[in-house]
Amino acid sequence: MKRRALVLPVVFLALMASCSGTGSSGGFKAAGGSAGSAGAAGAGGGGGAGGSITLPGVDAGDSGTPCMYADSTDHDGDGWSFTQGDCNDCDPLINPGAYDIPKDGIDEDCNGIPDDEPTGCDSSLALESTAPGDGAKAIDLCRTTTMGATGKARTWGVISAAYVTPDSKTKTGTEFDLGFGLVPAFGVNNTQQGKTMLVLSSGAARQPGDPGYDTSRSLDKGYTSGAPTGYPKPAPACPGIHFGAPHDGVGLALTIRVPTNAKTLSFNENFFSIEFPEFVCSTYNDTYVVMMTPKTDPKLPDDNIAFDSMGNPISVNAAFLQVCVPEKAGGKTFTCTLGETPLTGTGFEVKTDGGPHAATGWLTTVAPVDTVKGQNITMLFTIWDSSDGNLDSSVLVDNFTWGFDPPTGGVTTVPTPAPK
Repeated sequence: MKRRALVLPVVFLALMASCSGTGSSGGFKAAGGSAGSAGAAGAGGGGGAGGSITLPGVDAGDSGTPCMYADSTDHDGDGWSFTQGDCNDCDPLINPGAYDIPKDGIDEDCNGIPDDEPTGCDSSLALESTAPGDGAKAIDLCRTTTMGATGKARTWGVISAAYVTPDSKTKTGTEFDLGFGLVPAFGVNNTQQGKTMLVLSSGAARQPGDPGYDTSRSLDKGYTSGAPTGYPKPAPACPGIHFGAPHDGVGLALTIRVPTNAKTLSFNENFFSIEFPEFVCSTYNDTYVVMMTPKTDPKLPDDNIAFDSMGNPISVNAAFLQVCVPEKAGGKTFTCTLGETPLTGTGFEVKTDGGPHAATGWLTTVAPVDTVKGQNITMLFTIWDSSDGNLDSSVLVDNFTWGFDPPTGGVTTVPTPAPK
């Protein structure tokens, strides 16, 4: 539908005191003009007394009147006033801190160009890159931002990234660097979005044919660390079993400012482990968690947002383990509804140590962010060996996205329908 902008004298604008409609469904949409020039005019710039100013308009078929606020007051409570660049101060979902939702024809971030959110930043990343920012790009976080002079980032994006141990300590060195990698595919498993995905591993984050690949899938890198707060902890699936301290752990820690219009975040993960089947419900069980702070769901027992319906962190004990050969292990029956084909070419199909081994298949984790929109969150994607550095596990992470509808259902789910 054709868009139009409303041009009114600035003197008349001073008389306007209200707007009709709020929220993204209220009918207000940003005009295509420059938010910066409009703000300057509203502050007494080029559109001074007797001049004119371009304001957000409405589509020809919409009812109601355009938003008329054009001053330094934040009328919609989104943290931005018109003179600070808010091109629709009647709609809290439209401002320079918002995510520019693709294909809706709306300029949510008020930069004058609808639907221009950056994408494709993972198209040429090197497997062995040690730049943490490349790890963020590999999971499809393409926008970066800064804290700003006031200590608050003004646009959404990644503020900082670091490769760390599970207790968020900085570490470097060849053995540690083997724990992460950026790949276009992992065996027969392709990316879920873009050209590259992140691999984190308690061994070598490599697949057969990659430099640094460990053929034994049992690389003891020789270092220990602490764990995220509250871990290690017993898993509901394995009562009475206490998991050991982390060995060979690695993680990607991100500080992100959440878009002002986001209600959820989501990402995909796929966990592989040599620990299956011999060490199900043992103290040697490798663990993968995603710690997010501040906690946005008060029902969660801790900051981890990746777990199954019983509250098990993702490991060989979790109910999600469905890429395998059907069998009983650790007193449990694994039906392996996804078969063993997704293990092909990953190194986890090897027959040693009781193999072939197992994976979860692609999972989706969704977490609410409505209570922290426009604020900073920290996220730690981390994996570690338990008790010793033998028999490794790896996880693929990809397709980090923002959602704009309220969350429904559980936190981490299997694909629906599950692939045959």
